This record gives sequence, C-alpha cells and structure tokens, in this order.
Amino acid sequence: MKFDLQKEEKYAIVSAHVEKLDTLSAPDLKSELVYLLKNGFKNVIVDLNETKYCDSSGLSALLTGNRLAKEVDGSFVISGLQPAVEQLIKISQLNSVLNIVPSKEEAVDMVMMEEIERELKEGEGS
Repeated sequence: MKFDLQKEEKYAIVSAHVEKLDTLSAPDLKSELVYLLKNGFKNVIVDLNETKYCDSSGLSALLTGNRLAKEVDGSFVISGLQPAVEQLIKISQLNSVLNIVPSKEEAVDMVMMEEIERELKEGEGS
C-alpha cells in the first residue's frame, strides 16, 4: 500500500510510502485527502518522511488537501520533508502557503493547538 491512514479523534495522518510523489502516485494521495476531508476529518497531517522526490502533480495533490482543509475550517500540515522535496516547495514559494514542520509529532502538536484556538474563537462568538 502506498499510503497508510491513521485516524484519530481530532485528526488523520496520511503516511506516504512512496519514494516519488509524481504523476503515478499523486492521484492516489489526492483521492485519500479528498476522501478524508469530505468525510468528516477537517485536520489532516501528511507525513512525507519516505518521499525523496516530488513533481508538480505531487505539489498539486498537497495544495488540493490544503485548500479543502481551509474550506472546512481545518488544519493541513506536512511533516518529514526530505531535502529535495523541501527545496522544490521553497523554489515554488509554497513554503509560505503550506504548514510545514519537521516531524509527525510536531505536526500533531500544531493541529491540536489550532483546534484549541478554533474552539476558543467559537466560545467567544456565543
């Protein structure tokens, strides 16, 4: 299986087990993200620890996940970027658009903090 799914109460983690996030594997990632975000999970973490290469279709899948998470007032965090993938994201100037952290644990922390912030804002609004 190319992608593992770990569902928790407040978030889901998609772990990519592909060396290349390209035209062959990106559609699978995109469909996983669309499925999660359209079926109740608004906070998604994508762990790219094993991915050493990414092309424009891979970036497109990540951007789709990011957009869908924003649409449902959720969080989308990417963790474990390898140097070549991180470089591509910087060259594409997407590091200012995407939430990127070094580890899966930090991604979980970020999602939980953002979730708490959203709950506090909701509490203020009532």
